[in-house]
Amino acid sequence: VLGHFEKPLFLELCKHMVFQQCQQGDYVFRPGQPDTSIYVLQDGKLELLLTEPDGKETVMKEVFPGDSVHSLLSILDVITGHQRPYRTVCARAAEDSTVLRLPVEAFSAVFEKYPESLVRVVQIIMVRLQRVTFLALHNYLGLTNELFSHEMQPLRLFPQPSHATRTSPVRHGKRGLGAAEEGRERPTELIEPLKAGVLDAPAPPLLSRCISMPVDISGIQKGPRSDFDMAYERGRISVSLQEDSTSPLAAFSRSISHEPKERKSVTVEEQPSGIYRYSCEDESAAVDCPFEPYQGRQTSAIFEAAKQELVKLMKVEDPSLLNNRVLLHHAKAGTVIARQGDQDVSLHFVLWGCLHVYQRMIDKAEDVCLFLTQPGEMVGQLAVLTGEPLIFTIKANRDCTFLKISKSDFYEIMREQPSVVLSVAHTVVTRMSPFVRQMDFAIDWMAVEAGRALYRQGDKSDCTYIALNGRLRSVIQKGSGKKELIGEYGRGDLIGVVEALTRQPRATTVHAVRDTELAKLPEGTLNNIKRRYPQVVTRLIHLLSQKILGNLQQLRGPFAGSGLGMASSSEPTNPTSNLSTVAVLPVCDDVPTAAFTLELKHALNAIGPTLLLTSDIIRARLGSSALDSIHEYRLSGWLAQQEDIHRIVLYQTDCTLTPWTVRCIRQADCILIVGLGDQEPALGELEQMLENTAVRALKQLVLLHREDGPSPSRTVEWLNMRSWCSGHLHIKCPRRVFSRRSPAKLREMYEKVFAKSADRHSDFSRLARVLTGNTIALVLGGGGARGCSHIGVIKAMEEAGIPIDMVGGTSIGSFIGALYAEERSAVRTKQRAREWAKCMNSVFATVLDLTYPITSMFSGSAFNASINKVFQDKQIEDLWLPYFNVTTDITASAMRVHTDGSLWRYVRASMTLSGYLPPLCDPKDGNLLMDGGYINNLPADIARNMGAKTVIAIDVGSQDETDLCNYGDSLSGWWLLWKRLNPWAEKVKVPDMAEIQSRLAYVSCVRQLEVVKSSSYCEYIRPPIDRFKTMDFGKFDEIY
Repeated sequence: VLGHFEKPLFLELCKHMVFQQCQQGDYVFRPGQPDTSIYVLQDGKLELLLTEPDGKETVMKEVFPGDSVHSLLSILDVITGHQRPYRTVCARAAEDSTVLRLPVEAFSAVFEKYPESLVRVVQIIMVRLQRVTFLALHNYLGLTNELFSHEMQPLRLFPQPSHATRTSPVRHGKRGLGAAEEGRERPTELIEPLKAGVLDAPAPPLLSRCISMPVDISGIQKGPRSDFDMAYERGRISVSLQEDSTSPLAAFSRSISHEPKERKSVTVEEQPSGIYRYSCEDESAAVDCPFEPYQGRQTSAIFEAAKQELVKLMKVEDPSLLNNRVLLHHAKAGTVIARQGDQDVSLHFVLWGCLHVYQRMIDKAEDVCLFLTQPGEMVGQLAVLTGEPLIFTIKANRDCTFLKISKSDFYEIMREQPSVVLSVAHTVVTRMSPFVRQMDFAIDWMAVEAGRALYRQGDKSDCTYIALNGRLRSVIQKGSGKKELIGEYGRGDLIGVVEALTRQPRATTVHAVRDTELAKLPEGTLNNIKRRYPQVVTRLIHLLSQKILGNLQQLRGPFAGSGLGMASSSEPTNPTSNLSTVAVLPVCDDVPTAAFTLELKHALNAIGPTLLLTSDIIRARLGSSALDSIHEYRLSGWLAQQEDIHRIVLYQTDCTLTPWTVRCIRQADCILIVGLGDQEPALGELEQMLENTAVRALKQLVLLHREDGPSPSRTVEWLNMRSWCSGHLHIKCPRRVFSRRSPAKLREMYEKVFAKSADRHSDFSRLARVLTGNTIALVLGGGGARGCSHIGVIKAMEEAGIPIDMVGGTSIGSFIGALYAEERSAVRTKQRAREWAKCMNSVFATVLDLTYPITSMFSGSAFNASINKVFQDKQIEDLWLPYFNVTTDITASAMRVHTDGSLWRYVRASMTLSGYLPPLCDPKDGNLLMDGGYINNLPADIARNMGAKTVIAIDVGSQDETDLCNYGDSLSGWWLLWKRLNPWAEKVKVPDMAEIQSRLAYVSCVRQLEVVKSSSYCEYIRPPIDRFKTMDFGKFDEIY
């Protein structure tokens, strides 16, 4: 918390620090002493103990040098002037220790000098309370009402309607508010604003059947106002009742009712804008319900009294601050006032009736009641202070009247008088159960800088972490010393839970990819919670079993919990899942960055809410000085909140190295380096800066190409100059991206583009799917000539409108796949494949290629020439779509996956049937490569590990044949030849060499195939091609 202070503040605080020496076994503090200090351990070791109800002490956490012992709630208590003694927590020195003590009173002195930092500290504490304590305890451990205390003292503010004073005006005044006996129906027609002859104040109109009753205070106080004012007020009300407008009143229409049926019936008739004066007699005649002429005055009296109470509760010094900022609402029984997850929250102060607060159970679809908000209490203030979404639903089970202050108004009051924050924060603190206070001592909030390790493989595991924002990467070091990426964690993921629960040493090393905030749950605390609330154990078993099931489905990597309302992939080995921020960095000034980001935003919006931020947008939203270092914390907080609300935030950097560019790079989970495919692949200045500052985020190279331009080339040169890029994508841009327009014109054009939905086959949509982890991969299996049917399947997919984002294959699948990745059209793929099949079928070329069979029957040169003719000297990197193929490395006895290098060579290697063709020597390391079918004939699992969410796998391998001829112990080729040539001889069914090879390949992959078929991510397709042989290339058209 202290990290957010500026220098002078910090020095001010340091004056108050006290050193304290403790012998082993001494208590630093014990229950009963005032809880008014922050302790920081300098050397030695402390234990934080919890006294159980039966007097036993249990260790909640061990404190090591550099850690601090304090409760944020207690700090708040002291600042707000409600200090309390320690109840159940004490700290004892486990060995001789030196402790720094900082009395919290120091803060009070500092805040008098710097009141705005007060608001900030309280807000940090509130955010932390909501994120760490609530989200950690609620989302992971499934606790709900254990977190809130229920013994609150309801204040009796007003006599309840039943004991109302005998004078009728009061009762009627209240009935006007609909708060009296629920049996009475309110008059259904709209009553014109009544005027008391004495008081020229417009009384609130009773909207027909409307539930919330806005009351405009300024009117009550100032007497007659201009027509413009009236019109304005009416406008505000009617707008907000008829559609959700952005005004603070937007919550009205939400509070009207659940069912749309009812919502339609709310009619708002125009309120006459003149001011009418009625005499008393006319009035009772005009209105069928006998309202007393005092109604306006009465409502305002109730309202004033309510405001006075609110002023007392919030300790507002100048009551006029509330003017125009408070609304009086009446909610009918059953109304939902705000829902869990709402972003636009308000502060509700209950006058009479009560509001129930519910929270969703984690594993079940039922809500549990957390607490009741009684008259004189506030609810919703936590979300207002933190700016986070609501963590519960507020509902009026009985009729209820309350005052409401919208978030924006509350912040204005706060700007005028910062100390309101304290009293409001105090009302939050009193809501917390003692259990939360104990947790608050034990749960730590940590910030890890980009590049630092959270823990290393083999460390003792004594705690679990929860990622609050930022990004972490988990790496495992194999026995051979090779490091392997296990997965990445984003917001809301649990880290290290398995090791902590099973008390194993850490299995991986976890680094922060960017500045990351985490909550740390010590092991002792976890045990303590498990003892107190056994239901937590079921929740943890649930988490662990999900993790184990994940491993059983051959999904490596840590269990990724579903984030805060974000679905995470079942397998986090895919580093692009759960990205929440993407920075766009142009290589040079010629790159149309603005058009590129708008185009990408359009494509991303189809997947989830997306926010585009540029330095101009930030200045427009947060003021021109928002990017100065002074406002660092405010900007960080705002950006973190935007990440919470949106599925993806796009950060567009400036063309030069400005503070905003640095900020973009610091915030990014993934950096897109955007270049123009037809330009020289030189490094840009921004990129050189990237290289100098070790940025850990994932970096992708994106090359833009014109629609009518040549196909990609020289991609290898781009990549060789950028060793830091983990991958690349080619993007064919519509003409509008390259058109030169002024920023205003550009925005105008994209407004029109945004009106239409994005084309899911465009390359921008493909990039959007890659960034959000929604890619669709097509995987083509091996099986010789039967593989010609792959083209038919591709054509069918094109007709069905299924986009293909990545292609991979084995053997014939790698050949057809490469053609498709280059052409991206089934028609062209078919033409080129047919030509090749023709030359495969020519007997003449085949005979010429025969050689002395030591390694193989053919020398392979004719086959090589046929494939080389198809692909020429294209590199895999230059294909439009990301592509891989599989070969079997017989030098190292391993599977090889090729994603770069000479295309024709690796396609040829993947098609090398043993006995027919010699193995191909890998141009990179000279290893001998054979047909990939021997090791993985349908590599759907590889596509999955490369980040595909859905894999469409097409299997054309040979099926089992049971009707083969039993020819005895030996077999003569001449006999077979005779049987074939002699038209009268009985035909025998014996597999030829190619068939045997292809069967062998199939046998060795049969287990892997079963796994692929049964996996959740794979759509398995087998075309009806069993009757064709491996070498039937002559029947191309039939198979297709």
